[in-house]
Amino acid sequence: MASLLNVRQKSTNKNKSNLSNLTENLVSLLNTQARKLKTQIAYRFLGDGEFESDLISYEELDNKARAIASHLQKLKARPGDRALLLYPSGIEFIAAFFGCLYAQVIAVPTSIPRRREKTSRLESIVRDCEPRFILSTEAYLTNLKPRILPEERIDNISWVASDSIELNLACEWRKAEIDSDTIAFLQYTSGSTGTPKGVVVSHQNVIYNQKMIEASFSHTKETIFVGWLPLFHDMGLIGNVLQPLYLGIPCILMPPSAFLVKPILWLRAIDKYRATTSGGPNFAYELISKIPSEQLTGLDLSSWDLAFCGAEPIRAKTIQKLDVLKPYGYDPKSFYPCYGMAETTLLATGIVKQSSPNILDLKVNFLTENKAVLAENDRNSHKLNSVEIVGCGKTWLDQEIVIVDPASSKPCLEREIGEICVSGDNVTKGYWSDSQQNSHSSDIYLAKNSSKPFFKTGDLGFFHDRELFVTGRLKDLIILRGCNYYPQDIETTVEHSHSSLRENSVAVFSVTLEGKEKLIAVSEIERTARRNLNCEEIARAVRSEVSREHNLAIDQFCPIRTGSIPKTSSGKIKRQACKQKFLDNTLSVIN
Repeated sequence: MASLLNVRQKSTNKNKSNLSNLTENLVSLLNTQARKLKTQIAYRFLGDGEFESDLISYEELDNKARAIASHLQKLKARPGDRALLLYPSGIEFIAAFFGCLYAQVIAVPTSIPRRREKTSRLESIVRDCEPRFILSTEAYLTNLKPRILPEERIDNISWVASDSIELNLACEWRKAEIDSDTIAFLQYTSGSTGTPKGVVVSHQNVIYNQKMIEASFSHTKETIFVGWLPLFHDMGLIGNVLQPLYLGIPCILMPPSAFLVKPILWLRAIDKYRATTSGGPNFAYELISKIPSEQLTGLDLSSWDLAFCGAEPIRAKTIQKLDVLKPYGYDPKSFYPCYGMAETTLLATGIVKQSSPNILDLKVNFLTENKAVLAENDRNSHKLNSVEIVGCGKTWLDQEIVIVDPASSKPCLEREIGEICVSGDNVTKGYWSDSQQNSHSSDIYLAKNSSKPFFKTGDLGFFHDRELFVTGRLKDLIILRGCNYYPQDIETTVEHSHSSLRENSVAVFSVTLEGKEKLIAVSEIERTARRNLNCEEIARAVRSEVSREHNLAIDQFCPIRTGSIPKTSSGKIKRQACKQKFLDNTLSVIN
């Protein structure tokens, strides 16, 4: 039993949420906040990333949600019907999301396909959840209809322009029977390792995860949010939309495109509104670390005391690059690594607020044997064959996490790498396509005397001093000559091997060709490097660095066009999709 105790992490933090007795579902939550806070502004939206284009109070949001719900009820909406939400980021999306909940219609947030973008992901979602309604704005619906569905499906779906619904319908809303187990929405996974699956999220899942976020982030009534993340994505929806509503605090939002085009707008909004909490994936911090110093002049980031980072591997070098913001009030202790996924609603682990991120330097050769062994601490020499990994903190409230051997499900010892498994009220009901079973197909039971299920995440990691360290995805693991290699480590080496290679645009995977396992590296080329490009020189640099750092041989290097590598909506590399394109010979290779 000692080995089990080494890997089981159960929080001893019993801090109760300030709102623990407020509500058991999201509808009563908004009802309560609307009565208490009335005309207090819930959300401000910066349409261009700088100036307020829209805002809404708690009372107005409640009223608009009632009107949308009433309209859906007039369209004979039944409890459990699905409604696809196709909105640009903005307040109209938030109102439509709550309108669905008020009508006991299951909301299905997803992204609007860009012009000329393939609609295969959206078509897959439609086939899976079979929506009864599609909600959007009047301006978008006109162009969406002919693009996203075949003609025979259109007649079975009611298209609703929520911004044209009369607000006086709010008084006709009939309150639905909603409890904590009622399904609130389907969160479709990003599909980084396959076809997106609809995670079934209940009201209880959301409320419990809000309590976890409140506790782990140490949020109070003084907290102020600024966010640019896509609202259809779990980090944007659960974090930037629902956590402020849960707390009854201000939230300032901007479109993702505004940040991506001009990253300084994120920092200016933090400064202007004195935001305390704001964050995003690792790539976002890479972008702000490169903002020219002349744009930073006059900024005051001293209010920003929690800069959360998750959704993709967190790089130690990125954390170090943020030191360029220190002259403008940024405190390095505000950086907050965390870990989670749609299947845990959002948050699973996070560090203690204002504690410096824990970075371990591990020996690469032991990682191949599923062991996390600390490298020698020699600051006077460059440590070859080692890799830095950032800790993602601990579990919160009553959630439990264990590390098990993926094959046997037996518990691992501390610093043994295995599959991360999670149990708690934030772990969701399963996937929509498996809803008849009403459970995750990957539930496990860890002990003969325990009936508690643990969800197998598909992520690999280990515990060190009771902190979780995530090493990679099980499906992406590269196995060569009986040893395990993590693709993100090799990808980092490839990315930095030549200045012509684009950041966050490298995929490394293995394939079986002619009966032998081959290691393949695919990388986008910077547009600015296309003139006088020497692909052979780049390939030599890639092979040399990978051999030096990992003692591996790249069998084939594929330079591809900018923007052509498959990525998820949150910016993660879709390695399996890239591998399939390689096998199908459909990569946009530059010759």
